[in-house]
Amino acid sequence: MIADVNFIRTVQVVRYVTPLREGGSLPAIAEADDGFLYVLKFRGAGQGIKSLIAELIGGELARLIGLKIPEIVFATLDEAFGRTEPDEEIQDLLKASVGLNLGLHYLSGSITFDPVVTKISPLIASKIVWLDCLLTNVDRTARNTNMLMWKNELWLIDHGACLYFHHSGLQLGETKIKPFPQVKDHVLLEQATELLQVNDELKAILTPAAVANIVSMVPGEWLETEGSNLSNDEKRKVYGDFLNRRIQSAEIFINEAQKALNELV
Repeated sequence: MIADVNFIRTVQVVRYVTPLREGGSLPAIAEADDGFLYVLKFRGAGQGIKSLIAELIGGELARLIGLKIPEIVFATLDEAFGRTEPDEEIQDLLKASVGLNLGLHYLSGSITFDPVVTKISPLIASKIVWLDCLLTNVDRTARNTNMLMWKNELWLIDHGACLYFHHSGLQLGETKIKPFPQVKDHVLLEQATELLQVNDELKAILTPAAVANIVSMVPGEWLETEGSNLSNDEKRKVYGDFLNRRIQSAEIFINEAQKALNELV
């Protein structure tokens, strides 16, 4: 299911189907009241609401630049939802996740991307590496690609580890723009030979207005848990400023990526 970047639907979770124990945050497949299955990311998981914010912003930025992302929805859990769950760990997670969570449309029949089996075009690989450098995404390595093949197309999933600056707290005011040295471990780095070519295209798409539109989607309910004295609008501004400064100075992380690429050759 492909969504309009300007609109995030809200669904009610009606059935917990099965846990996905591959990750530490214990996501799950769940059914919603619209009849679809979703991979549910819980606000009560160890990584907390910040991972949901990163998932939303990272996913919708990826969609905006033309990469394939499963539809992202807001998923509501009510207090009664987990009472019949026999697994105590899952029951505790569900109790801690009452309210607004995040779901990604479940791509039934998809398989994990294998870089040995499937080669991605330099253009697509470069867009993905560029985006992950922008988002400071540390979680797209050969060990954990966070990409799926579905209907012979590449789909990106799981952006919860992006934007790790916010784990140090949200503060207004400029911070130093840093490169992204972790790009050396990116699973698609070797194929990302068109970074300079995609740079102008992606910077033209990700205007301040486009960034502000995506950041505005972050629910106030999530931002209020940040524990900061800033207002919700000020917190959104921190995210927007972080992204806009990195976009405007993208050459900093492009140079880092090209240096790492040259060392692979």
